[in-house]
Amino acid sequence: MGIFSSIWNKITGHKPKTAPAPSPTAAGAPPAPGAAPIPTAAPALPPVDVEAVLSDLAETRGGGGNWRTSIVDLLKLLDLDSSLAARKELAEELDVHAGEHGSAEQNIALSKAVWKKLAENGGQVPASLRD
Repeated sequence: MGIFSSIWNKITGHKPKTAPAPSPTAAGAPPAPGAAPIPTAAPALPPVDVEAVLSDLAETRGGGGNWRTSIVDLLKLLDLDSSLAARKELAEELDVHAGEHGSAEQNIALSKAVWKKLAENGGQVPASLRD
């Protein structure tokens, strides 16, 4: 499993206190008498509010640093390896080649790439974090 997968799994595995309760649906109701059965697909999972999940984690851990813009703080908040080697691996996974490994330039580019990838995978990510 790659580092981005670990990030995604940590975020989707955490349910923030502010998450709305799922609304009941009629999918489980039996068809009306005489009605043809309606084929149903698996229900789509609601998008994950990434910022709410991370804000909740930061609150429960007493801060979380500057996880919105720092890839190191984001990885630490998620209890993931934030070492230079781990960030090099993540940069390769996400095809980020800005600056030298470990440089501010690369860390900023890597943070933006993670936010973009979270959005591409169904996460609700504010536009300000993807740009």
